[in-house]
Amino acid sequence: MLQQDTDTICAIATPPGRGGIGIIRVSGPRAADICKCVTGSLPAARIATRAEFRASDLNVIDEGLVLYFPAPNSFTGEDVLELQGHGGPHVLHSILSQTQKFGARLARPGEFTERAFLNGKVDLLQAEAVADLIDAGSQQAARSALRTLQGVFSAKVNDIVQSLTRIRVNVEAAIDFSDEDIDIIERSGVGSELARILGAMQALFREAEQGAILKDGIHLVLAGAPNVGKSSLMNALCGNDSAIVTDTPGTTRDLLREQLNLDGLPITITDTAGLRLSEDPVEQEGVRRATRAINEADRIFLVIDGEREQSLVNTVSASSQEGIPAAWIDTLVEGLGDQESLALLGRTSMVINKIDLLTDSEPRQNTKIYKGNELKLFRVSAKQGLGLELLREDIKQRSGYSAPDGSAFLARKRHLVALQEANDYLEKANQGISEHLHLELVAEDLRLAQRILGRITGEVSSDDLLGEIFSSFCIGK
Repeated sequence: MLQQDTDTICAIATPPGRGGIGIIRVSGPRAADICKCVTGSLPAARIATRAEFRASDLNVIDEGLVLYFPAPNSFTGEDVLELQGHGGPHVLHSILSQTQKFGARLARPGEFTERAFLNGKVDLLQAEAVADLIDAGSQQAARSALRTLQGVFSAKVNDIVQSLTRIRVNVEAAIDFSDEDIDIIERSGVGSELARILGAMQALFREAEQGAILKDGIHLVLAGAPNVGKSSLMNALCGNDSAIVTDTPGTTRDLLREQLNLDGLPITITDTAGLRLSEDPVEQEGVRRATRAINEADRIFLVIDGEREQSLVNTVSASSQEGIPAAWIDTLVEGLGDQESLALLGRTSMVINKIDLLTDSEPRQNTKIYKGNELKLFRVSAKQGLGLELLREDIKQRSGYSAPDGSAFLARKRHLVALQEANDYLEKANQGISEHLHLELVAEDLRLAQRILGRITGEVSSDDLLGEIFSSFCIGK
C-alpha cells in the first residue's frame, strides 16, 4: 500500500477558465489553521458561511463561502476546507497561493480521492468510479458510474469473496483432518457451493463486460475510396452536417471525429480521407492518418459507391451466394499479410451506399464470402436515410452491447482481466475437488482466486497499481 502523506494538500477543484464560481479544496491536518489565516475564523462544521478571503498582508482578494468538514466526516477522511469564490483564474490562483503560503502544498492528480481510499472512505472500485463519472460519455454511462460509486459492483465482488472464505474454511478443516477430508468436503457441500460461485462469477463477468463497453465506448471508422459517401454517411448517422460534402474527390484531407450516443453506448465516429494513390503530399498524409485510424478502430465501415460499382452490385444480389469482389477490399488491406487482412476484416462491415441511384433501391443486410470468410454487407443510402438502422444494430451487435437495465455498473479492462484470472483459479479448484486431488492444491487455487478478487476492490493493491489509477484523475479530485 502507498504510505499516506501527513501533509496538507490544496488544489483548484473547478475546471480551468472563467466561471461564476470557483472552488479551492484543502485537505489535511493544517486545513483548520489555513481557514483561520485566509478567512479570519473557523466556521461551524458543514455550514456554508460567508467570508472574505484575505492575503497575508490582510488585503481582501475575494469574498464567497467557506465550508469546513472536520475529520473523519469528510470525503478524504481528513479535515477538509472548501473556499468557494468567483471563478476568475487570477482570483483562484491568488487564493490558492495563500493556502500554500500558510502550509499546504499542491495536490497530485487524484490525490484527494487517493486519500479517501487510503482512509477507508471508499474502496478502489468506488474511487475509480469518481473519475469515470466525470469522464462519462453518455447519460447511461454516467448513471452506471454512479452505481459503481454507490457500491453496486463492490457488493457483488464482496459477496463472492465472502462465499470463498466459507469454502476455504471447510477446505482448510479437511486438510487438518486428512483422514476425513473427503467426508468433510462432501458434508459441507463445498462442491455445490463452488459451482454456485462459478455461476455467479460468470454472470458478474458478463455484467462487467457490458460495463467496460459502456465506459470505453466504440471507435467506429468510415473508410473507402474518395467520393463514396463517407462524409454523407457520417452526417446521417450523427444527425448533423459536421462533415463537408462535395462532388470533388479528396475533400476530406484529415480525420474528422464526431460523438454519437446509441442507446446509451458512446461512439466516436471518424471520417477519413479517401484511400487512393496521390501525388499530393497533403492527401498522402491524409491517407496515412486514415490507415492508422483504421488499424486502431474497434469497428470499420468500408463504404462502396453503389452507383459507380453498379455492375458489381448487381452481381452480388440479395439472393446469390457470390463472394464480395476483391476489388472492394484491396484499398483497405493493401500491404497487409493474409493474417493481418483477416484480422482487419473481422472488424469490418461492407456498406454499399447510394442505393437510391440504383434500380434496386431496397435497403437490406446480407452475409457474403471473401476468401472463405463471411462478411456482412449492407445496402444503404446516406442521402435518403435508408438502411441506417441496420448499421446501428450492427454496431451494437458486433460490439456485444445490449442496453443495460437499472442494475448496470461501469467496469474497466483491469476488472475484466482480474475476474477472468480469478475464474480460472476457481475452475482449477473445482476440477481438483472433482478429481480428488490433494486439498493443499485446491486450497492454494482458492487463495489465489480470492487474492485476485481483492485487487479489484483494493483490499490487495500494489503501489504501482494505485499510482497508475490515480495519476489519470483530474487535479483537485
